[in-house]
Amino acid sequence: MNDVRGWKGLLAAALAVAMPLLTGGVDRDSAFAERILASHNRERSALGVQPLKWDERLAAQAQAWADHLARTGRFDHSPAGPFDRTMAGENLWAGTAGAYAPEEMVGYWINEKADFKPGVFPAVSHTGDLQAVGHYTQLIWRETTRVGCGVARSGDDDILVCRYLTSGNVIGERVI
Repeated sequence: MNDVRGWKGLLAAALAVAMPLLTGGVDRDSAFAERILASHNRERSALGVQPLKWDERLAAQAQAWADHLARTGRFDHSPAGPFDRTMAGENLWAGTAGAYAPEEMVGYWINEKADFKPGVFPAVSHTGDLQAVGHYTQLIWRETTRVGCGVARSGDDDILVCRYLTSGNVIGERVI
């Protein structure tokens, strides 16, 4: 009898730990990378798109760019060069420092789906404004397989940078 209770307790504990990852969410104490990845993959899964894998090289590049933006006070996409993102897509987000969980940061990109219409890029926005859906289309792009992100603090703001391979938002290709 004690063996059965012990086994059930272990199973319950294992499920409690695994459930957030199985359902696409993670608790607030989980690692940044896991939470960002789970947020991306939850949305991709809902659309039947393959999950992304975390890429440490992309994460290091994204962190370097986030640090650069925080240091300079700028907020723009990285050019090719010292923060090389050749062949990588990039999403940027900024918000009040310490006020947003990683899932909420990514959630702002996911909220762009309200203006998204499936199709061939660039004709994928109900409004005709690509800026209204560009973060979302990169996040769900069917050919993208890897992501890496970094976050940095700039005064009163947190800046999130995510890099994606293969890059999305390619003219003439289907998003999903």
